[in-house]
Amino acid sequence: MSVPARLRATVPALLSSPDAGPPEIAGLPGRRILVQGSDEEVVARPLDDAFAAVPGTEVRFPAPWPRRRGTWEVAPDASLAVFAGVHAVRAVEPSGATRWEVRHGCWYGACREMHESYEEYAEERDHRYPDGGSVGFSADGKLVWAHVRGPLPEGGLGPDAVDEWLVIDAVDGRVLARGDAGAAAAGSEHLPHPTDPGRMGLGIGEGQDGAPLRLGRWDGERLDVTYVEGDLCLLDVSPSGERIMTVSHDQDALSVRDFDGRPVEGLEWDAESVLPPHPDAPSNDEDAEDEAPACWDWAGGFVDGTTLVVSSVESDDEWGEVRHWLLDTTGTHGLRRIAYPSPPSGQPTALGHGAWATPSESGDALHVWVAAEAQMNL
Repeated sequence: MSVPARLRATVPALLSSPDAGPPEIAGLPGRRILVQGSDEEVVARPLDDAFAAVPGTEVRFPAPWPRRRGTWEVAPDASLAVFAGVHAVRAVEPSGATRWEVRHGCWYGACREMHESYEEYAEERDHRYPDGGSVGFSADGKLVWAHVRGPLPEGGLGPDAVDEWLVIDAVDGRVLARGDAGAAAAGSEHLPHPTDPGRMGLGIGEGQDGAPLRLGRWDGERLDVTYVEGDLCLLDVSPSGERIMTVSHDQDALSVRDFDGRPVEGLEWDAESVLPPHPDAPSNDEDAEDEAPACWDWAGGFVDGTTLVVSSVESDDEWGEVRHWLLDTTGTHGLRRIAYPSPPSGQPTALGHGAWATPSESGDALHVWVAAEAQMNL
């Protein structure tokens, strides 16, 4: 069974520069912003409920270092951008002024220096492809959570701590709390709790070594970090904040868990058992021996409180048209393939309120979709 998709909107990219990353729709329903970054700047444009740009609201943040040297995040109200770099986390205002900076250990593994500026290592060949962390704003924009390589200038958490997780005041850059991330990351991504600014999810990538998942809770004084068992990629948080969506590091198991990381009974799906064979894949046994196993992508999320958008692009791509799916977690409909007016490109991103986005084939726009059967006010 399939679900026809209806095009809700097409959102043009903000930048045409060849060094620009892909456009993204960030934020929660009612506070969505289109964001995109290049080596020179990050651009943010608030969107209305129809995914159209709000006139006169575009904001540009000059980038303190090239895009390949870190990650960034824009505040929910687009008033501030925070850049997670090789040696520091820096908050930048639209004027280009630095509001604050928190320095930390160097993300290039063999370097033990506490750099004071990007220029110190900008031309160093061994610093061209460092590991890295990330930053994320709390739902209310008042806190910045930062995953950094320790130590901070004032010292480390202990001899065994490699990566640290910080809670920072977004206004003045004060470090309010520090915790041991318990990892040695190659990269990471933050996902905020949609209603509780004191809770945050952190998905960490260690390359081939694993994918640690951390869930943080800050009560105003203390940071408690939950180390979720297993290697799990954190994909999304439900609209209520009660559940999270994960995919195993080996991409064979998709699951829904509570925000403390505990599996929800009956909400785990094995790719080999659930995903139908690709219609264009060979069926004879000889060719099947070389067939890549079906797998979930590290992509997708909650379309609404009970529906996931997921994909199997990585294992489909060898055979032809890639497939996206809607997965009903109540058991009413199960897994249904999404039928687009034309073949999709890339992987889907959940937007909530029944919507999801896919990139255009050329990467110059995002297409926003809803299920044609859905009758809802977006």
